[in-house]
Amino acid sequence: MTPAPPNPNATFPTARSRRLRHHPLMRELVRETSLSVSDLIYPFFVRPGKGIKKEIASMPGNYQLSVDRLVDEVGSAADLGVRSFILFGIPTHKDATGSAALEDDGIIQQALRALRKTFADNILLLTDECLCEYTDHGHCGVLSDSTGRLDVDNDKTLPLLAAQCVSHARAGADVVAPSGMMDGMVESIRASLDSAGFAHLPIMSYSAKYASGFYGPFRDAAESPPQFGDRSSYQMDPGNGNEALREVAQDLAEGADVVMVKPALAYLDIIRRVKDHFGVPVAAYNVSGEFAMVKAAAAKGWIDERRVALEILTSIKRAGADMILTYFARDAALWLR
Repeated sequence: MTPAPPNPNATFPTARSRRLRHHPLMRELVRETSLSVSDLIYPFFVRPGKGIKKEIASMPGNYQLSVDRLVDEVGSAADLGVRSFILFGIPTHKDATGSAALEDDGIIQQALRALRKTFADNILLLTDECLCEYTDHGHCGVLSDSTGRLDVDNDKTLPLLAAQCVSHARAGADVVAPSGMMDGMVESIRASLDSAGFAHLPIMSYSAKYASGFYGPFRDAAESPPQFGDRSSYQMDPGNGNEALREVAQDLAEGADVVMVKPALAYLDIIRRVKDHFGVPVAAYNVSGEFAMVKAAAAKGWIDERRVALEILTSIKRAGADMILTYFARDAALWLR
């Protein structure tokens, strides 16, 4: 005799949700969202020099690293199971066009070659593709006043981003991640990569990157605060959700393989909408301000850092992210063991 299926309309006392919460192993069996170290991408900041490991005051436990120390830190994280890393560079010099970003011996190119030599294909290396760390004005591209006010010239910036990506690909990047929110950036980068023999290389586009107040500590880490104004003319307005879907659709049409929502915690609804609407691989960036708030509150003894950090990362995964860029990657790897 076939047993009757569970009655979805059953009420208390027949239906008791707590039955599935009583035993910790039962809770694990019915858990809908599981967080794994393989979901995490660890950001690192690389600077010129040797033997440098300079802690970032607003991001405890994170550092500006010289290439030799970067190799050590990546190796330590890899031993814990973290295998994906995204690199941000601090160059030897900055100028109006961010020319250091395109140099074959630039800081990211040096880091890529060193990491590839040490770890071969046992790690995944992503590179952030933007000019803000390399320009003396701190904006994400070439400036122009052709519209009557000084702003980033979208179209003049595109070939520079494309050249940066090709240079990183030649140095050993596995994935390029354009973050400047320039219209047409994915198409320009895809065409340049394909022409240079890197048709196999994926593009992870910062497709829905908001003009957020959560980026402050990152700008300390990357030494890239805008020297005037802000980035609201090219990053998204925090009040807009439908626009995020249009941005993602455009990047996918241009050849993006992974799309990103940034920041993550204040935009969980956007992550869910993007995942539901497009069904493509979605990344989310658990940004520096989100990290710093947890660290600061934990240092005051106001919250349990481990519990809150894992809860935040799980919420990002539950919202629909397939991968999470997070400064908690190393800690999370230890906590998830």
